[in-house]
Amino acid sequence: MGDDVSPAANVAELASDAARNWPEATALVDSSSELSLTWAQLDNAVNAAAARLRDAEVSPGDRVVIRLPTSAAFAVCVFAVMRAGAIAVPASPQAPAAELRGLVGHSGARVLISADGDDVEWPAAPGTVLGSPELGGEPVPTVPPVGGDEDIAMLCYTTAAKGAPRGVMLSHRALLANVSQVGGLNPAPITHDDRVLVAIPLFHVYGLGLGLLQSTAVGATAVLAERFDARQALAECTRHQVTVLVGVPTMYSEFAVLPPAELADGLSTVRLLNSGAAPLHPKVLGAINEVTGLGVYEGYGLTETAPVLTSTIVTGYPKPGSVGRPIPGVELKLVGVDNADVASPVPLDDEDPDDVLEEDDVTGLVTVRGANLFSGYWPDGADGPDKDGWFRTSDVGYLDADGDLHLVDRVNDLIIVNGFNVYPHEVEAVIAELPEVAEVAVVGVMDERSGEAVKAIVVVKTAVALSEQQVVEHCEAQLARYKVPRTVEFADELPHTAIGKLTRTSLRQ
Repeated sequence: MGDDVSPAANVAELASDAARNWPEATALVDSSSELSLTWAQLDNAVNAAAARLRDAEVSPGDRVVIRLPTSAAFAVCVFAVMRAGAIAVPASPQAPAAELRGLVGHSGARVLISADGDDVEWPAAPGTVLGSPELGGEPVPTVPPVGGDEDIAMLCYTTAAKGAPRGVMLSHRALLANVSQVGGLNPAPITHDDRVLVAIPLFHVYGLGLGLLQSTAVGATAVLAERFDARQALAECTRHQVTVLVGVPTMYSEFAVLPPAELADGLSTVRLLNSGAAPLHPKVLGAINEVTGLGVYEGYGLTETAPVLTSTIVTGYPKPGSVGRPIPGVELKLVGVDNADVASPVPLDDEDPDDVLEEDDVTGLVTVRGANLFSGYWPDGADGPDKDGWFRTSDVGYLDADGDLHLVDRVNDLIIVNGFNVYPHEVEAVIAELPEVAEVAVVGVMDERSGEAVKAIVVVKTAVALSEQQVVEHCEAQLARYKVPRTVEFADELPHTAIGKLTRTSLRQ
């Protein structure tokens, strides 16, 4: 695919194009059931599922909630909904009833596809519940795709800067543009000959875009795992001769603590490791590289950008702490609170020990432009790109002297102590240096004297001890006083999203 997307393009055409170009090649392997589908079989199942939606009186523009695990059934349904001209609304199969009701009510969906089928009570009336689609059935008539271009293909719910879940409107244009942009990287993250392990949720746009859609565009084989287990993932890599992993930091952290020989054997056929959704600790990157000889290429993106914006693949080498540079077709700049551009830093003088990069002088809100941007938030398109096509994210970052992007934190996670900015990630990185620490989160809490104070929540490794005083003393030795945690609490675990991203909202409370 080129950089330009056809005005009539529908995302479901990726599946029909793959069926035409590689009908007998393996499209999907469902690791939980060992089901395998060729591209011709996948496209036939999509046609059957689209016809079923039509029989259920689903019309173009209707919202259809897909509540299925990462599986061949999910892939078939998401393509079928788009082929029918409807809007796919992915939902976590583990979402509690209250969350599902909220999603259905806000989106106005009238159809729910669930693995539980008739056992699921429709959360709002009137509505229809459909079970999982038939896979591998008899040939059925082709269902021509309805709509495309600026029509909304997906409505993905995400927690935006304001805190409340918002529906991100992703058009066919945006999704296909990102497929093209990512495909323009060199080396290409996924090629036709690759076998790709996708062990992250397809209901999240990262797994869907970089995993399913990118594989479909080039006719690669996607090995779908419903959930991630480190040893099981290595077994899948060996069984299916996996060459590419689409991963998140928690996956690589679990890999890094396995016996080196086991990790090296399991990843022996892999040529490329990708990571996204959250920062990867440099120690994990180094541990993976030492054992396998492979670098972990990090990227950055948002649901609102369908999703990829930057990657270290652009520069050709993984740089610890960096998420790389913009992919082809994406423009990126940093702006201040006054919307003025933030100047790029000049290279530091290695001969001058007093020449240091002051983070607050060069950080700004990451602001982006490209054909992959969303159409605003549901239902009226509010808060989308401005009249010039720029979208200001809630992520604070800076560009180093090489022009590579480093993310500091989200603007709503910023802690202000006596007027001084404290970025949680900086404090977390210092605390994570302690060998006893398994994971840490830093948040701001109300304080009568300073406005806000720094609080650290620490998960300690099994069978080791760590005190609050040890944490504080370690921070005092490396951080300015206002950045040192006022309080330290210990917890058994920290809250994460479905793709392993740390969530701080509940910790502030």
